[in-house]
Amino acid sequence: MTGLCCLATGLFAQDAARNCSTMEVDARLRAEDPGYATRMEAIESFTQEYVSGSAGGTRSVVTIPVVVHVVYNNATENISDAQILSQIDVLNEDFRRLNADAASTPSWFLDEAADTEIEFCLATVDPSGNPTTGITRTSTTKTSFTTDDKVKQTSQGGKDAWPRDSYLNLWVCDLGGGLLGYAQFPGGAASTDGVVCDYQYFGTIGAATAPFDLGRTATHEVGHWLNLRHIWGDDGTSCAGSDLVADTPNQADENYGCPSGTRVSCSNGPDGDMYQNYMDYTDDACMNIFTNGQKTRMHALFSPGGARASLTSSTACAGGGGGGPTCDVPGGRSTTGITESQASLNWASVTGATSYNVRGREVGTPTWTTGSTTGTSINYTGLTAGTAYEWQVESVCSGGTTSGYSTSTNFTTLGGGGGGGCTDFGESNNSKGTATTISTGVTYSAQISSASDVDWYQFTTTSPNTRIKVSMTSLPADYDMKLYRGNSVRGTSENAGTANETIIWNTTSSGTRYVNVYGWAGAFDAADCYDLIVEVSNTSWRTDGSEMVIDEVWGNAIVGIFPNPAKELATVNYFSVQEDMNVQLAVFDILGNRVMNLSSEVTSGDNLIPINVQSLPSGIYVVDITNGKSHYTEKFIVE
Repeated sequence: MTGLCCLATGLFAQDAARNCSTMEVDARLRAEDPGYATRMEAIESFTQEYVSGSAGGTRSVVTIPVVVHVVYNNATENISDAQILSQIDVLNEDFRRLNADAASTPSWFLDEAADTEIEFCLATVDPSGNPTTGITRTSTTKTSFTTDDKVKQTSQGGKDAWPRDSYLNLWVCDLGGGLLGYAQFPGGAASTDGVVCDYQYFGTIGAATAPFDLGRTATHEVGHWLNLRHIWGDDGTSCAGSDLVADTPNQADENYGCPSGTRVSCSNGPDGDMYQNYMDYTDDACMNIFTNGQKTRMHALFSPGGARASLTSSTACAGGGGGGPTCDVPGGRSTTGITESQASLNWASVTGATSYNVRGREVGTPTWTTGSTTGTSINYTGLTAGTAYEWQVESVCSGGTTSGYSTSTNFTTLGGGGGGGCTDFGESNNSKGTATTISTGVTYSAQISSASDVDWYQFTTTSPNTRIKVSMTSLPADYDMKLYRGNSVRGTSENAGTANETIIWNTTSSGTRYVNVYGWAGAFDAADCYDLIVEVSNTSWRTDGSEMVIDEVWGNAIVGIFPNPAKELATVNYFSVQEDMNVQLAVFDILGNRVMNLSSEVTSGDNLIPINVQSLPSGIYVVDITNGKSHYTEKFIVE
């Protein structure tokens, strides 16, 4: 059964915009097929169980065989193979976060940005076992199609689906009424399973038409096919809906066109709406991100018992085992053991790889130094102290095929330290944009070399549930520091004099963080170095025997909810409160229904507010907390 549809309004005008009738179509499906709702509920229950038990991190890459059914009434609609291939390229780039505009993702959302580890290949074997290009072409007398699924039926002038257990069916045709495309959630009928796109909004060349000419209509619709919802939750601006993903901001409604800056809704500041998400409604040029939570939700489909698990064993692409390219770009890349003259380059093992090619160079220079190994690490030696380097790695698989090189991983060698007159490590790093990459677990020595100098560092964590401890010791002057996630301050340490500075932050997401070191009031510089180390572990800071995860800073108070997921009791922490006050809490289900109201008096200092969730069905909820001056909202899961 068809699940979602996207339309373009004001076509061929400068203000052309997407407009979907998702909930109306979904309501029709539930009315036509009572079993559809039951199947969707079962899939959602399975998904939430998978999400609750998922450890995140690197998974096996899933490659999905694709068949593109071109149903055309005239030569223009009979799009070229090249246009189809351009769309497959976009899908692979977007889902693996290899898209060039990934660089446009705001820094405050980089922690959530995900390589979904899902790839797509045009099928090379048809359902009868015969060779195929993965493209079918059907001439029709129909001048256009709608969301009634006739394009998926040969008897109605369309083309029958290939078995969904082995293929993603993509139909390309003329969709009437300004439709861009629509998709079917897992759980619908096998005969209509897949995605439909208008020929004008498919791929990046040929008939592709602006502002939907970068292939993101298919990216959006395949996201739906993989069980993703619209990012705003289709709640009619109530802020009570949910896309069933924990790491996307709660936002009021869809975004159109190409917004700029920060758009705050549903009290989701300072970061605001994630209008760059592929599941929003912005123009193709403004979409560039899936999140780790969306990745986990999609991968639930491919786990044992998942609704699309059979695709992982499809042999519809050359090589079998899920089809498609069997030589993947290595993930899990990190740089460790950095000294003044060498570093260890590391990556995750790739199934089918017989060796790896590695290349490195000083940033800004044209020449690469290359090497190869059969292992998953290599020593990069002969380096210059205090210098920025970048490196890339590719897999070499059987038959000599290669994955192509990864994107660059950057690091800076140590610049000396310890005692007076030390070299100022990592310069020039006077802004977040020029932050020096450091490794966790390594002590770095540096100095504030002038009264106006500041130091910026960046580091990356790969585990979604980590305790981050930043320590600054051996201070020669009154230095202070801040910890950032994107543009948001996550911790500050401003002890007086030369006392050590420490920030501890527990987080549920992996990604890049920044440390800013500065002299008190910008007044100090010194000839001696301070020592800085970032330590990461999976042992969280605990308060009163329960895990305390600091998620956001609400005014001067630290607000969060733990444990998340919760079974019987969820607790809101409200720490570092400056004054006594009354706090109101409301809990909403994913449909926007208010299911609980609470009121609590809090005092200055640290407070814990319990929420009994025993009576709530398993699922995703939103808690809205207000102190009379501002709101704080957060999604949490009840198991």
